[in-house]
Formats: sequence, C-alpha cells, structure tokens
Amino acid sequence: MRLFVQLSWYFRREWRRYSGAVALLIIIAMLQLIPPRLVGVIVDGVTRDLYTGSQVLMWIGVMILIAVVVYLLRYVWRVLLFGASYRLAVELREDFYRQLSRQHPAFYLRHRTGDLMARATNDVDRVVFAAGEGVLTLVDSLVMGCAVLIVMSTQISWQLTLLALLPMPVMALFIKRYGDLLHERFKLAQAAFSSLNDRTQESLTSIRMIKAFGLEDRQSALFAADARETGEKNMRVARVDARFDPTIYIAIGMANLLAIGGGSWMVVNGAMTLGQLTSFAMYLGLMIWPMLALAWMFNIVERGSAAYSRIRALLDEAPVVVDGAGELPAGRGTLQVDIAAFCYPQAERPALELVNFSLSPGQMLGLCGPTGAGKSTLLALIQRHYDIQQGEIRFHNLPLSQLRINSWRSRLAVVSQTPFLFSDTVASNIALGRPDATQQDIEQVAQLACVHEDILRLPEGYDTQVGERGVMLSGGQKQRISIARALLLEAEILILDDALSAVDGRTEHQILHNLRQWGEGRTVIISAHRLSALTEATEILVMQHGHIAQRGDHETLAAQRGWYRDMYRYQQLEAALDEVPQANEVADA
Repeated sequence: MRLFVQLSWYFRREWRRYSGAVALLIIIAMLQLIPPRLVGVIVDGVTRDLYTGSQVLMWIGVMILIAVVVYLLRYVWRVLLFGASYRLAVELREDFYRQLSRQHPAFYLRHRTGDLMARATNDVDRVVFAAGEGVLTLVDSLVMGCAVLIVMSTQISWQLTLLALLPMPVMALFIKRYGDLLHERFKLAQAAFSSLNDRTQESLTSIRMIKAFGLEDRQSALFAADARETGEKNMRVARVDARFDPTIYIAIGMANLLAIGGGSWMVVNGAMTLGQLTSFAMYLGLMIWPMLALAWMFNIVERGSAAYSRIRALLDEAPVVVDGAGELPAGRGTLQVDIAAFCYPQAERPALELVNFSLSPGQMLGLCGPTGAGKSTLLALIQRHYDIQQGEIRFHNLPLSQLRINSWRSRLAVVSQTPFLFSDTVASNIALGRPDATQQDIEQVAQLACVHEDILRLPEGYDTQVGERGVMLSGGQKQRISIARALLLEAEILILDDALSAVDGRTEHQILHNLRQWGEGRTVIISAHRLSALTEATEILVMQHGHIAQRGDHETLAAQRGWYRDMYRYQQLEAALDEVPQANEVADA
C-alpha cells in the first residue's frame, strides 16, 4: 500500500479523473447489488405463486437493463482511470530522460546502460499498471465488498454474515505476509532483469568484436548464466505469487460452507426463507471478486512499489555539476583557463595541476602529450562535465560555474575521440544539431570535412542509412561526418578531441586547411597524437602527468629538446618509411 502514498502527488493533481472513475465504480457496485435481490424476490414469488409469467419476464428485463448500464459505465471509468495512468507513464519517462540528460560522466560510471533501460521501460510499466489496475481493484473490491456486507447484514441476516466472515481475518494476515515477501523478492528480480538487460545491450553493441575474437560460446555461456539467475529470482517471485489464490479460495470455501450450513439451519427453523438464503448465497458469490481483487491488488501494488523505489532512487540523485543561473552575453569572448588542481571523484592524485592559458577569438590551441597526460580531462573541464576544486575557467570573464550549462554548451561544437552516429541517414546525422538545415548547408559542411565525395559514392548518397552506430561506414568516414556535424552548428568554439586519428595525412591536411578558413574569428581547440595536425596552432601545450611540460608554437617546440621534438621527428621518419613502399609500387607499375 506504500505505493499509493508514494504517488499521492499524482493522485492529487489528477483528482478529477480519479474521482470520476471512483464515483462510477460506486454506482456500478450499487447497481450490481440489485440483481441478487431481484433473484431472491423472484424465487419467493414463484414458490408462493405470487407472480405471473409476464411479471417474471419484467424483472428479468430489469436485470438485463442493469447489465447494459453497467457495461456502459465500465467503459467510461476505464477511459478515465487508465487514461490517467498512461499520463503518469509519459511523465515518469520524461522525468527519467530529463534526469539522464542532466547527469555527467561520473553518473554513468555508477549506472550501467542496461539497468537504466530496464528502469525506463519495465519498472515504469509496473508503476503505471499499479496506478491504473491497482487503484481499480482497490476501489472496486472495497466498494463492492463493503456494499455486499452491508446488504447481507441489514437486509438478510447479520448473524449469518458474521458466521460467514470468520475465515477472513486469518486470510488477511496471510495476504499481508505474502505482500511484504513479494515486495522484497520482486525488487531482487528486477535487479536481475537489469543485469540481463545490460548483458544483452553489451553483447549486441560489441557483436563484431565478439565474432572477431571467436568469443560466441563464451558470451553465450555468460548470457545463459544471467538468464538462469533472472529466471530463478523470478521463480521465487512466482512461488510467493502462487500462494495468493489458494489462500483466498480456501477462505471463500470455508465461508460458503459456514454460510450454507448456518443458513440451512435457519431455513429449517423458520428464521430465514429459501429465497433469502438464495440471495445470501449469490451475495456471497459476489464477495469472491472483491477478495480475489484485494489479493491481486496487493500483488501488483507491491510490484509497483518495488519498481517505483528503483525509479525514485535514480530521479532523486542530484547531478554532480550544479547548474548556474547566469546567461552569456552575445558575441564572441575570450576563454581563460586557470586550473590549480583537479581530482576525479574518489581519486587520490590530481589529474591536472597548474594548467593555465587564454584563448581569444580566431586563435587555435593544440594539445598533445603521451596517453594519460590529461588532454581529455582538460577538454572535459572546458565542457563542464566536472567542477574544478581549485581554480576556475572563465568565458567573457564570467566563471563557468555561474553560467547555465545549456547556455555555455550552446557556444561549443565538440567532436570526440569515438564518434557516435545514430541509426539514420547520413544527412540526418550531419543535421543533428540543426534539424532545419538545408541540403545545401549539409553538403557545404560535408565538403569542408572532406567527406562529400565519399557520401556521393554511397548507395543512396546523403539518404543512405548508416546502420546502428554507423556500422556500414569506415572509422575515417564516421570521424569526418562527425566533424561536418560540428561545423554545421557554427559554434563559437570548436573542440576536436583526437578527431583526425582515423584520417590519412593528405585528407587531414585538407581538413585543417578548410578549418582555418571556416574558423576565422572562431576559437579552435585540437587534441591530437599526430603532431602534423597541430602545426598551424597559435599555441601548443605539451601535457605530461597532468601538467604543462612545454608550451609554444610548432617552430619553437620543434627546436626545443623534449617530448614534442622527439615525437615529431619519430612521426616524420615513420611517414617517410611508409612512403617508400608506395614509391616502389608506382615504379613497378
């Protein structure tokens, strides 16, 4: 029953729909009390020769009319009640998605994709089912049960009613115990389903790697183990679920036995007529549904409560980065970075120390250094995925912590190390940030990203479906489509996080040349392992162990002893050696 308390905010807001449905349920319950009474009257009238055939047919017609009215009213209250519950589903899923979009990388380190999908689908369905069917069964069983009890005790015999109800308190104790047990076991079953969902998602998204490594049997065994564990936990739920109906039927059987035995004794002793006993037996039959409904309500409400607690736990989780209230002024501004120290959550050593620079509109910043030097961390802080413990980043001389996150990120266009394409057309993927972009705009940025000719060679050109995560495209094509998508935004600051790693040297040179033209007056930040991508940068920061080891332009760093010069010479030698086989192939030809 705790679910009704948890959802009280929604019931109060949709009180008109729920009140209308409850009022109709009460009317239906009252109408359903009439036919058993009429049957008793007809039985007594026929046995005493009080009614003619036409009078009996008239009463039967009344009962048919009541059945038709009940049918129509049931249709209306279902529209009211289930319409309200479906609205709850929409609202919960909107809140859920909004919460996911507000969260930052640290959140996704704690929650797996499969678990989030299970909460957004299966758990929400359980809550909505309880908010609709649960309310129905609760009101229907209470109204119908109370009405039947009142009629049985006031119109027929309160002594016989009391006798028939003796098994009910015992049944209620068992139902309460089953409900508590069901809540705990269903919560564990949902957690197991989340794990299974996560295993499925991981297996499907990495199927190419699994097949490449020949891991099909191993992954199948892992999936089977998760499926078996989920099945076992659901079986534990089913064992509790299976106890409800037998308990109720035993209680109903005992109630009928006591009612027929006690009623027969009363008929023999003249305390009750046969027609009254017939009506009492029919009323007792009407009690079967309220009892079954009450048990079923406990079942679905406990499931819904367990599911809602899982949803609420996620919705109540506050974002790591708190949104500011300030808006950015119009126009281009200077980006100032002054980081004294930054540590990842639960990390002991700083990931960045003493990093500072200033970027004016039209300048290009290059970031390089060995793996794990802190380049991606710096870019994440600029995008405000985390808050800085010591230091600050300013834009237009305003600290990012004081700005609305959406306002700041609207000034950024980012191409990450691992480009992500949606299962849609090439044109739709490029126009992701600007759905209203024209075909001419899309083709223009595709030419800047040197991917236009590749797209035209696809089966349907820009209307080609790229498959899930761009499965039908090469790594270089996906990177260039992602660059085109970023360029279409025409943002003030462009961030390329090792976004040219899958592109050959000649194409890289052409893209950088195009970016210099496109980026006139815009700020560009490029992180790269291939140093040829940074030769035109206004300033280059060489990162090592979370701090700036060297800084300067390309000519300055190439002349200094250190990591940059060594790596640049190594990459030049590597490029020269790669050209030798190509030259030999041309000569042979």
